[in-house]
Amino acid sequence: MTEKISRKNWVLIWVLGMAGQICWNIENSWFNTFVYRKIAPDPAIVAWMVGVSAVVSTFCTFLIGTAGDRIGKRRPFIAWGYILWGMFTIAFGVTEFLPKNPLWLAATCVVLADAIMSFFGSMGYDGAFNPWTTDISNEKNRGKVSGALAVMPVFATIFGAIVSGIIIDALDFFAFFTIMGGLVSVMGVVCLFTLRDAPGLTPNRGQGGFWRQFFSVFDWRIVGRNRELFWVFLVMTVYFIGFNVYFPYITVYFTDNLGMDYTLTGIVQGVGLLAAAAFTIPAAKWIDKGRCAAVIAAAVAVNLVGLAVVSFTNVLPVLLLGVFGAGFGYILVLQALTAWMKNLYPEEQRGQFEGVKQLFFVCVPMIAGPAIATPVINSLGVEKVVNGVSGMVPGSSLFLISGLVTALCLLPLVPAAKRERERRAGA
Repeated sequence: MTEKISRKNWVLIWVLGMAGQICWNIENSWFNTFVYRKIAPDPAIVAWMVGVSAVVSTFCTFLIGTAGDRIGKRRPFIAWGYILWGMFTIAFGVTEFLPKNPLWLAATCVVLADAIMSFFGSMGYDGAFNPWTTDISNEKNRGKVSGALAVMPVFATIFGAIVSGIIIDALDFFAFFTIMGGLVSVMGVVCLFTLRDAPGLTPNRGQGGFWRQFFSVFDWRIVGRNRELFWVFLVMTVYFIGFNVYFPYITVYFTDNLGMDYTLTGIVQGVGLLAAAAFTIPAAKWIDKGRCAAVIAAAVAVNLVGLAVVSFTNVLPVLLLGVFGAGFGYILVLQALTAWMKNLYPEEQRGQFEGVKQLFFVCVPMIAGPAIATPVINSLGVEKVVNGVSGMVPGSSLFLISGLVTALCLLPLVPAAKRERERRAGA
């Protein structure tokens, strides 16, 4: 493999990455706000929706990752995953028109619609696109690739928050889901005609049939052979449990607690994150030198300060500083973890290990984070009437609880950093 990534592949990394992250941003932020406004202001519905979609996403990433490794192809999974992802994003918006009585039926339909959309999102993005970016890169340029992949959620949040807020304020949720879902489907069609698999990608049929290969990644001996990687996974799990305590509810907090409209909410999140994104460029140099642990430690410290600031103020300029700190931590932690993991993936199981990553990155955090948030909101939140329905909306204490959980990721970071130093010294 050459060290240089082609111009066409860089364009595809950005186009497909941004389209995918915009769609994930819609699910992670606006789906939850949609539930509060159109279904009921109940954090338990959000917790179920986030948790079920996380399990579905993780299973799909394992399934498609194994299939891609086995047949030596990523392209069809990326293209058709994106096409169907966009279509079912539009379909999710239809749940707005379901009867709300009984509420459990409407809530069940919302959860199922989100799960189906998440399946195809993971098929296209997590199970195929992410391994493809690993296939076409190497250890000498993955700092740049991971920097791009880490900053995309930020740009997607900026675009999604500001543009989404404007569209929703003007046209409401269904039109918004239709426009954004259509964009993602179009990117899938483009992918059919432009993307090519890495030349070095060859079928890996392992030992035996598909399901034997699928379950082979759950062999505990793999942990022993990849100890540094699994310490990194634990850092990721704890950090993103803390992240998912507050993030699914941050737009609800700004709109239904602080009283902002969707446009201003988008500007607050977008401006703070845009400023934070500038730090990915110098961080890439440190990451490529094998200083991932140091970058993560510094980023977590700034992250904690940012969450504390958001918790203690509703003054707009100060709130922007808090969002900047939280965004700075998120971007750099994700950037460093992405490069660190990709450098440690077994070459013949990259697709499957994207599934393992999803277990630590999505499944456990997106179940545990909202499970922690629900009782915090119900006991320490603020009672409000949202769209004619009384319920509990998040209070500022949610960000402090999130910070406490996030800080625990420094514990597994210590052994991960030790193994990183040992590996570099022995290289």
